[in-house]
Amino acid sequence: MKNYHLIFLVPALAIFLNACGSKKPQVKDNHSSTTNNESPTTRKVSFGQKPPGIVPIPFTTGTLSQKDRELKGMFAPDMKEFYFTPCGDAPFHPAVTAFRKEKNGWKEYNFHQYGNDDNILYSDTKYIERTDSGWSKIKSLGPMFDRDDWGIMRLSVSDKGTYVFDDYKSKDVIRMSRIKNGKREAPKLLGKEINTGKWTAHPFIAPDDSYLIWDSERADGYGDSDLYISFRQQDGSWGAAINLGDKINTTLSENGAWVTLDGKYLFFDRSEEKVRKDGSKYWVTIKHWVDFIQLKRELIQKKNANS
Repeated sequence: MKNYHLIFLVPALAIFLNACGSKKPQVKDNHSSTTNNESPTTRKVSFGQKPPGIVPIPFTTGTLSQKDRELKGMFAPDMKEFYFTPCGDAPFHPAVTAFRKEKNGWKEYNFHQYGNDDNILYSDTKYIERTDSGWSKIKSLGPMFDRDDWGIMRLSVSDKGTYVFDDYKSKDVIRMSRIKNGKREAPKLLGKEINTGKWTAHPFIAPDDSYLIWDSERADGYGDSDLYISFRQQDGSWGAAINLGDKINTTLSENGAWVTLDGKYLFFDRSEEKVRKDGSKYWVTIKHWVDFIQLKRELIQKKNANS
């Protein structure tokens, strides 16, 4: 499968960034709402854009003000970790970006909020918790998830504590771990409804565990990779995968979907591989958004018609 990475270059972390006036860290991220329980779609996420309908449109961030690009940051007391957060309302910024000094230098972690709990943020197999003074040191999810033989690119978390994550080191599959009787269960490979095709990746689980969205390259798709959804059935199993359709999926690569916390909008990346004059290849990615309420209604109707 293809991995989509953003390269973020940072000079030596000897600079203390304090461009913002807020004392309490404000959680803003590209997977959820802000800390004051106001949905980003109601005031902030559009940045003056007219919200989309059932046909996705590019999400333009060209109207971002200078304050949206300002940062506030600080070192941990032992000077081995550095944290910063964006001050503005840009929805695609991580809630917190941290750098930790490790054996081979400084390693970057981008932490995001999932579900309604803004007191804990996740970055693949790591997490941080809110404290009275800011954020805790980077913690591991433990040996059940933090494994050298697994390659987790995205871990999504529901309000029920369900973990869903991909694994590019194990034939590009998706696994799930739930909390049962107050205990975390071992991750289980999802069934053929999800893990079918050339590869599966970048899962997003609904806050209430009612649906799962991911991208996959399948024979019945429209192009490179498509977005799919599966709805939770009454017996707890997952329903058949439903392609999000030709309004969303194209001959290009659609991937990395997530839904705003209020359930109104679906965001995703549309990527196209380009070739330079020297023959080298690169990817161009444009973020899109669509009215998920309308889209979900159509998908449920399609599911019921096929059941």
